[in-house]
Amino acid sequence: MMLIDAIGTAAAILTTASFVPQAWHTFRTRDVGGISLGMYASFALGVALWLLYGVLLGAWPIIVANAITLALALGILVMKLRYGRGPGRA
Repeated sequence: MMLIDAIGTAAAILTTASFVPQAWHTFRTRDVGGISLGMYASFALGVALWLLYGVLLGAWPIIVANAITLALALGILVMKLRYGRGPGRA
């Protein structure tokens, strides 16, 4: 593996892995009170664009990391839409 590929792979693993605890906590507790709908919507769009960028480049570390992160972010976004509104919630 070339050094540049190793750096990209390490970056992809670290950034994706850092997102997993938040996603796991949200899925487990369904607590979305501290999650900003606007932030997660723009984050998901940004990750989708990174995924497209990776696909266009054929860069597997970018593709895999952003596909996983996008799935997690969309899951949280769906939960925010589903559980984030109710009596007394904005």
